[in-house]
Amino acid sequence: MTTSAGKLRIPLSVGDIAKRVFLGKPLITEDLAGEKLSNPVALGALSPDAVSSVAYGPEQILIELLPHAGLAAFVLLLPITGVILLILALVAASYRQVVMAYTRAGGSYVVARDNFGPRVAQVAAAALLIDYVVTVAVQAAAGTVAVVSAIPVLGPYSLAITVGVVLIICYANLRGLKEAGWPFAIATYAFVVMIGLTIVVGVVREIFWGLPVYDPEHIAGAVPVHSGNGLVMGATALVVLRAFANGGSSLTGVEAISNTVNVFRKPQGLNARRVLTAMAVILGFLLAGVAYLAHVTHATPFVAEYPSMLSQVARTVFGNGVIGNVLYILVQTSSAAILFTGANTSFNGFPALASFVAEDRFLPRQLTKRGHRLVFSNGIIALTALSVALLIAVRGSVNALIPVFAIGVFTGFSMAGYGMTKHHLTEREPGWRRRLAINLSAAILSTIVVGIFAVAKFTEGAWLVVVIFPLLVIMLMRLNREYRAEAAILEMFRTDRPELTKYARHKVFVFVNSLDLATIEALRYGRGLRADELIAVHFMVDATHAAHLRKRWDDFGLDTPLRVVDCPDRRLTRAAQVFIAKARNEHPDTNVTVLLPRRTFAPLLGRLLHDRTADKIARAVSLIPDAAATIVPYDVESRIKQAYPDTFEQRIANEIDKLQAWVSRGEDEKVDAYEHPERPASVILVAGLISGQRATVEGRVNQVEDVTGRGRTFRQVVVGDNSGEMTITFRPGHGGTDIQPGQLLRISGKAGQTGNRPISMVDPSYQVIEDPAKAADSGESGDVGKT
Repeated sequence: MTTSAGKLRIPLSVGDIAKRVFLGKPLITEDLAGEKLSNPVALGALSPDAVSSVAYGPEQILIELLPHAGLAAFVLLLPITGVILLILALVAASYRQVVMAYTRAGGSYVVARDNFGPRVAQVAAAALLIDYVVTVAVQAAAGTVAVVSAIPVLGPYSLAITVGVVLIICYANLRGLKEAGWPFAIATYAFVVMIGLTIVVGVVREIFWGLPVYDPEHIAGAVPVHSGNGLVMGATALVVLRAFANGGSSLTGVEAISNTVNVFRKPQGLNARRVLTAMAVILGFLLAGVAYLAHVTHATPFVAEYPSMLSQVARTVFGNGVIGNVLYILVQTSSAAILFTGANTSFNGFPALASFVAEDRFLPRQLTKRGHRLVFSNGIIALTALSVALLIAVRGSVNALIPVFAIGVFTGFSMAGYGMTKHHLTEREPGWRRRLAINLSAAILSTIVVGIFAVAKFTEGAWLVVVIFPLLVIMLMRLNREYRAEAAILEMFRTDRPELTKYARHKVFVFVNSLDLATIEALRYGRGLRADELIAVHFMVDATHAAHLRKRWDDFGLDTPLRVVDCPDRRLTRAAQVFIAKARNEHPDTNVTVLLPRRTFAPLLGRLLHDRTADKIARAVSLIPDAAATIVPYDVESRIKQAYPDTFEQRIANEIDKLQAWVSRGEDEKVDAYEHPERPASVILVAGLISGQRATVEGRVNQVEDVTGRGRTFRQVVVGDNSGEMTITFRPGHGGTDIQPGQLLRISGKAGQTGNRPISMVDPSYQVIEDPAKAADSGESGDVGKT
């Protein structure tokens, strides 16, 4: 492929080719801005995680109650569900305050950070990062249960199906899948319609004709049922608390809308509050309806986890006729669709949250970088690896995942509530006392629920979160301490800058293993450094090879002396360190530079034809004070092509070039169109500027540089359109400080030219027409999810 800068050929690496083949063409920053969602679309696209919990929440209550409370479990199901609905109402009311106060992405993490500082916010970050991982596992596993409930023959392959679904979702997100729009909303609305129809038909049948009732005590494969008086003997307080903890999983995802207020149309806070209220009402209705139908039909969970309780309810309500079978299949299909869609929610939320935390320097900076398709690829891959590992560890069991599921969610609820409490106490806006009471009550209740989870489910798996949670917070703090230490040292250099060391001598050593083109290039580069001493060094691992190298050195008549250093233990990195340390000790005020030749080959062969020894030696040398290592690459392939243009290797290279051109076709034109946009009719081309005359041009900012001269700092900006580029200089106090690369500017001023230099302007007036960075911050639909 070639670039617009002089038609320079830039070969693609193997990784670049693979990315283009499997992920598609790379996107440019201008493609980052996303659409704003209408309320109906937002309700469907942002609710699957919360609404889909109806498929497993009531069932989890019965799984805990039946072995201890017997058939009384179906009596206890309704009051426990009622308590959960009360918590839902309070939490939803709390988040109605959040979306009005915080209209940018971030959710409870941003609320906690803004009110308590970044360190305390790491409690919310750790909780939500854990929750995202478990959410992927639970939603995908529950979606598979919906599938195998309708097609039992697939039951033995449940784990493989679940892992496959997670990998497919990962791949789709790496390609830039956006969790916004009707494709995701359809799954939610289909589920709501089918479960709503199930509830209405079921209630009507129960009122007028009565629904069939299962006999849990005599169903093969069902969860064991306690045979005694459950209410008196089996339903202890701990059992009820465990059942409540299981049912609390029904509230996961309630906070999703608060994390993505920025994707709503204006007024964002008001629209988000309306959608949040609608979602809570729908979730409450479905949860109450499914719990009631389970209560009257005695639908029973199975040890194998399929058929699901919701599947049995649907079968009972619709019967086994033709229409009943069709409706049953639609219920299961919509259930699987929304559960898998709910799993995808985390693939937007986890990378976005990780990027926020990394920006605050509590996670590695790599998580802030956007990948090939403008998504946080590192975060997506990390989430996939963790969730797949979790699924394999529990063999894809929803029941095993539930105990560790909702602790993170309710911790996020707590942090949001406490953060909003602090916000109300600080801002004291009209009606703040009522809002404070709502948020504080939700925070305290959520904290109590977290305690119930930790105690009641400790032996069933919650201990894992109880242990990992503080360790993750400690790890985040430890990473932040490293970043803060680096920043402190840099700040010391800025405010108390030490004098630059004046070295009396400069030595350059070229480490060589053989005499080839790369070595010759490194020697030539070393001579250009004008060092006091230039020496080639070979560490002898094989005496015969060393003798052969010295003979070739003499045959070529090289004027650079070759020094052979014995390396009997073949530890090249240690030998290099010892050699450089001795060279430094001979003259303490000596600066040492080590040059490491590296041959580069065709992308598909390069990794096979040379190892990474140079990198290891460079790292070892860099540990020595006043010593630096430089790897000097040399493109062997281009020289081979020049010398042997008709060889078999050349023909292979030509085919590789064709492959590169195919996978990257159209990219340069798109980048050129971005960097040099077409001008509107109201302005002239950059190439049409005339020195000494005023004019208005419009172009993309390609470069920004602060240049110091005569004791003052000038800002120089390079702007281009499809006809060429020009340089703009802003003197101190004359603007330009807000100009950043990527912006589209309209500039008006007098053009000037000195000699043969390009046209330029000094201190023109300007207007920012388009700012991709701000557009991305305010509307990137790719970061939809709960944070």
